[in-house]
Amino acid sequence: MATAGAAAAAAIAQAIKASGVLVRVDRENFVDVLSRARAPLVVHAPGGLFAKAHQYLTTYKGLAFSTGCAEPIDLPGDAEVIEARRIWTPG
Repeated sequence: MATAGAAAAAAIAQAIKASGVLVRVDRENFVDVLSRARAPLVVHAPGGLFAKAHQYLTTYKGLAFSTGCAEPIDLPGDAEVIEARRIWTPG
């Protein structure tokens, strides 16, 4: 049983290394990051098993920012939006 736990922890650590730096922020901070970028690229996916939710992901200055919220975010008019089925983040 301990071996399975160690293997799972190693898999998560490897996924974090592969994905780079991921910063989880609240909705307001995510909108602030979007306002700083010119023509931001945003990935959006519906989320939530029991409640309607929205997941968002964008990059800014080499960091990836993500957030999740119940209501959709009003994205900037110059944002390029990619609709995804799912956004998976480690951890």
